[in-house]
Amino acid sequence: MLTRRTFVNAVAATAVTTALAGCGVKTAEVSGPAAGESAAALGSASDGVADDPMGSGAAATAVPVYFTRSITSAGLRAAFDALGFSPEGNIAVKLSTGEPGGHNFLSPDLIADLVHDLDATVVECNTAYGGARGTTESHLRAAADHGFTAIADVDIMDADGSTSLPVTGGTHLTEDLVGAHLANYDSVVSLAHFKGHAMGGFGGAIKNCSIGIAAREGKMLIHSAGTSTTGWGSPAQDDFLESMAEAAKAVSDHFGGVGGAMAYVNVMNRLSVDCDCDSHPAEPEMADVGILVSLDPVALDRACVDLVYAAEDGSALVERIESRNGAHTLDHAEKIGLGSQSYALVDLDV
Repeated sequence: MLTRRTFVNAVAATAVTTALAGCGVKTAEVSGPAAGESAAALGSASDGVADDPMGSGAAATAVPVYFTRSITSAGLRAAFDALGFSPEGNIAVKLSTGEPGGHNFLSPDLIADLVHDLDATVVECNTAYGGARGTTESHLRAAADHGFTAIADVDIMDADGSTSLPVTGGTHLTEDLVGAHLANYDSVVSLAHFKGHAMGGFGGAIKNCSIGIAAREGKMLIHSAGTSTTGWGSPAQDDFLESMAEAAKAVSDHFGGVGGAMAYVNVMNRLSVDCDCDSHPAEPEMADVGILVSLDPVALDRACVDLVYAAEDGSALVERIESRNGAHTLDHAEKIGLGSQSYALVDLDV
């Protein structure tokens, strides 16, 4: 069977690494997992996702994903501006403040100008595993120590408990328990550090807006695949991955779905196999890639995964993704209507 890794490596020269190589082609389109393959080949390549995953009888329209290699404040601003997204009202920037001891979280210096320009509040939720961010007091201290309170107000959204968002079309979840303060915001910019994850295989936009926006009891609900708000449970791996996608869809739907009041940024630097929730993450084994942005979280995460597969030094992160079946999150997210895996990678540097 043609594996996802073999397939992406085979098409990298014409589809994904065009953007990386900067050889004069501005847009590389990938329909479904990749352009130009038969439905049968595509199904083998990406665990059953073909050109028409929603069964509509027509190939999915490619979603723009904008890409720059410039991991700088100016590069971030240019990529964000390419979206044409104009958030209104009270604006939240959702990021990970990073577990104390770790050092891969996004630098406040990188994001400060964008956050200031948006007049946004940095938002987070407390962790459910304890650690140094398990209470609002300790979490705010970590946010200060890591430099985030110096660039913006920081709101721990579950400081006053949780609120329930409905999950439509889910297999495991009927509700998503998010930080109660989410109701105070009119627009959200997901500003995620793309990297590996010990449980999900990788963490990007979907994880940032599912587990990342969930209150403590909501995190338990996702990890237990809908069976508990007080314990982790022991669900099948795919059930956990699907629950992440379902929770992210609840948040997206709350803000109007794709094209609504949410935008998504993934920064592909410090590409450790471990999450920023790890206090002792493994050192990255691959080079930084760049910044990618989209209005569609599924297209964005798929593009980032494809760039990892295309990288010559990405084997450690590929192994982490595959050992956790991480791409299944994207398949389920597409199936339930969170977004599309068909994207056009637009190189902003050429």
